[in-house]
Amino acid sequence: MTTYLITGATRGIGLELTRQLAAKPATEVRQIFAAARSLSLSSSTTSTTNQSTPQTPSDFQALVKEHPSRITPVPLDVTDEAGVRRAAQLVEQALEGRGLDVLINNAGVTGRGSLMEMNDLTSSFKVNVNGPHLVTREFLPLLRKGTTKKIVNMLVVYPSWPFHGRLRQETDKSSSTTLGSFAMQSVYREARSQSYKITKAALNMLTVLYAQELEQEGFAVFCVSPGWLQTEMGGARADLPVADGVRATLDIILNQGKEGNGRFFNIHVPGWNSGWNRYDGGECAW
Repeated sequence: MTTYLITGATRGIGLELTRQLAAKPATEVRQIFAAARSLSLSSSTTSTTNQSTPQTPSDFQALVKEHPSRITPVPLDVTDEAGVRRAAQLVEQALEGRGLDVLINNAGVTGRGSLMEMNDLTSSFKVNVNGPHLVTREFLPLLRKGTTKKIVNMLVVYPSWPFHGRLRQETDKSSSTTLGSFAMQSVYREARSQSYKITKAALNMLTVLYAQELEQEGFAVFCVSPGWLQTEMGGARADLPVADGVRATLDIILNQGKEGNGRFFNIHVPGWNSGWNRYDGGECAW
């Protein structure tokens, strides 16, 4: 019976991860700690009512009501170091001596504009890079007590800008929509999301460093690219329904063991093995 912590769990990919995990039998998934900055202390593990604040999306509130004993809302702003520490304490209390098995660092932000227009680099680093670092570091004692010892960093939200001609010319290199990839920058040069590219490239390195640091302890620390999904951030023109992308993402998370440590996985979706955006189940270029 596995325990999960998911950041950015009230919307988009995080919400769907929570939904699909909650739908699995209790023999597979014991508890899901659904963390987000929109949650107040009244919806934390110290609450007996699991009430959420008005700004919490209604879809998330409904999901918690459907699975009140298995989904525990956790207030967590990944940019607030003291808040991350409080969240770790709340989860530790709820686990009652047990460990945390899987951490999914999903919370993130994206931006638009040219390099000269980029004014959000510092704030993006706080969420996309320092956020996963703070969360991983604070929850590491609980993860060390867990059974599966998995840390998953999500490379999420990848709009496919209209430069398909370039992609056609370099389709042999286009294994996935990963804007943080150094190897793919020649393909995605015209994608105007500079702070996202920079911070996700940094998250790639952070993932590798944690993988090296924790390898001897039996951890699996890896990245997953869930594809360009039809979420509020991904838009209606995205490649895949969010349920399909998350289902394929969970296939990776559930099936990868220590052999996945330090790797960067692309999802597998039948029918998407070639073309501009490939979801072929291979590995993404760093």
